[in-house]
Parts: sequence; structure tokens; C-alpha cells
Amino acid sequence: MCLVSRYRLAPSPAQISRLLEHCRHARYVWNLGLEQRLMWRPDRPATPGYVTQSSQLTEARAAESWLKAGSQTVQQQALRDLDQAWRNFYNGTHQRPTWRREGVHEGFRVVGSQALRVEKLNRRWGRVLVPKVGWVKFRLSRKLPDAKSYRIKRDRAGRWHLAFAVIPEPIQTPGTGEVVGVDRGVTVSAALSTGELLSCPGLSGPEQRRMKRLQRKLARAKRGSNRRGKIRAAIARFKARESDRRKNWVEQTSTDLARRFDVIGVEQLRIRNMTRSARGTLEAPGRNVRQKAGLNQGILAQGWGRLVQRLEHKAPGRVEKVNPAYTSQTCSACGHVASGNRESQAVFRCVACRHEANADVNAAINIARKTAAGRAVTARGETAVQVSEKREPQHAPPMVA
Repeated sequence: MCLVSRYRLAPSPAQISRLLEHCRHARYVWNLGLEQRLMWRPDRPATPGYVTQSSQLTEARAAESWLKAGSQTVQQQALRDLDQAWRNFYNGTHQRPTWRREGVHEGFRVVGSQALRVEKLNRRWGRVLVPKVGWVKFRLSRKLPDAKSYRIKRDRAGRWHLAFAVIPEPIQTPGTGEVVGVDRGVTVSAALSTGELLSCPGLSGPEQRRMKRLQRKLARAKRGSNRRGKIRAAIARFKARESDRRKNWVEQTSTDLARRFDVIGVEQLRIRNMTRSARGTLEAPGRNVRQKAGLNQGILAQGWGRLVQRLEHKAPGRVEKVNPAYTSQTCSACGHVASGNRESQAVFRCVACRHEANADVNAAINIARKTAAGRAVTARGETAVQVSEKREPQHAPPMVA
């Protein structure tokens, strides 16, 4: 398991021009190699692999001066990345490789001895020797990792980053035996069984209004014009700001949970299916498409998947995914299950015992109990499926007068 350790690059205008040229070359080689792979048909011979494509790249560099002016290390690594992408696709772990586009896929990777040319200048700054670019400074925001490769990438907001693939150090368990349940929502990003309500910060009110104005201007701007490009860059800066805040909140929240609790229970949600579009087809158009699109945006803005992913990275073996069935309809006080228990998004009032609580906190308590019960039963040698079958009610119990 590898994670990305990113640093902010500070290239000069001349270096930016060379970096963009490397990005164009890597994108060109990737797309050309992908086109060759996609030409395969059942009645045709096998398409060229990495070794053949690498020799073809050598011939192309000898024939084309503009390609020879670039870095051979960057171009060959693009072919290696493409070959690995196809291997991942055939292994069933990733989707099929796609085309790389200008303005979207701006980056390249350096592997080998050249990737080791990274130095620390002082407490705040470091520098990296990029092939045919020279020494480029970057902000030393954390300790330099021991990595054998790095990737340089520009995001849509125009910021350059230096990223290393490293193996993270897990956070040590506190040893208290405490179990916490985490209920993820849209209004409240994460509710804990301890009663804490955590919200992922997004754009402020004025920032959202500014974003809407920019989006309206973008709709009126002529395609391909300089004005449209400036508006898109301004929108990208707002989206990058929102993404940075979400990532920072996820990092702080996951670290805090990993340090405070021995076991962390979350619902096993299929976020990709939950955020699937409801547009349908021409023959069978969907219903409430706009409302579903707003819900999808709300779910993705809370960082549900990234929070669980980072928890698994920082607390390996201590994150339990439980069945989400009935967690929001079960009373944490008496155990009564009924759809009418949850009056609204925030209010839970049991129709049997009249217990009142925050709906998200009530669900988090049920998640924590499922997690503790699953751990206890699994320790006796039973499977998670058996635990789920014993724990889940088949129907709601009778009402208590």
C-alpha cells in the first residue's frame, strides 16, 4: 500500500515552459501507445507491448527533432505507466486506460537514479533536479520520504506539485479498548457515537455566490476565447480551494479517530452506486434527476470514501465495516425498529419508548454496537456473515403501548 506525499513546486516561468513540454511529450507518447493497443481485434495479431513500443520510441526520437528535444526518461516512463495500466486492467483492479487530454492530464513521472536527486536546502525549502529542466525549488512542508520515484503534476488551478509514493507509518493504537461508531451524512459529515458532530468545511457563502456568478459567465463566454479560459481558471481555483479544505479535514479527522479509539466502525456503503446519475435513457428517462444530482454532489462534497480510506491507512486492521441496514431506524435505547422512529433528518424519536436523540448520533451508536458485537462474535470463530444474520432483525418488533 503506497500513499502520495505532495509538496508545492515553485518553478520559474522558464521552467514552467519546459515542464509543460514534458507533459505534452508524456501525453503524446501515452496516447500513441494507447492507440496501438486499441487496434487489436480477435482476427489480428497481438499489438506491440512495452519492449516493442520502447524501440519504436527510439526510432521516433531519431526522426523527429521536437520529440528528441524532450527527456527520454519522461517519455519511456509514460510507456511503462501505460503498460502497467493495462496490466492493472487485465487483473481486474482498475478500469481500462483512457486518453489523456490537455489541461486535464498535465504531469509526468521520473523513476530510477534521476529520481534520487532531491535535496533539502533549509527548513522551508528543498529542490529537485528534473531532467532537462534543472533544479526546481519546492516548499518543504514535511520530512522528505525515502522514495525511488516522483511525479510532477499541475492541477487545474495552475499549481505545480511534486509527489512521492511512500509507504505510510500506521498510528499506534491507544490500547483503551474503546469502540466508536461513525455515521456519515450530508448535513452532518460525520456523527460519532460519543455525541460529536463533525462537519467538512466547504466554500463560504460569499465564495459560493462568486462561484455561481463565474459559472453564469462561463455559460455565456465564447468557446475557445481568452475570456472563457480566464473564467475557467478562476472556477478551478475555487474548486481547488474546496478540495484542499476537504482533504485537510479528512486528514485531521482520521488522525484524531485513529489516536483516540482502538476500533472504528463505519457503514459499508457503495458510494459509487449511491452517486450514480438518475438521468436514465431516451427510452426510459429518469425521475427527479435534478434532485438526485444535488444529492450526489452533497455526498461527494463530504469526502465519505476518502475518510474511510485514510482511516484504513492510518489504523490498519482497526476499521470495521458493518451492515448499514436498520442503523437509522433502530432505537439505541430500547432496540425498537420502525421507519417512523426517524421523524426528520436530525430528529429521532422512538415510537415505542419515546427516546429522543439526534438522528445521526443515534445511528452512530447503533454502528458502534454492531462493531463491538461483530468483534466479540468473530473472536469466537464465527464468520461476519453469521454475525450479520444473527444481528439483523427480519421484521420490526411489535409496538409497545
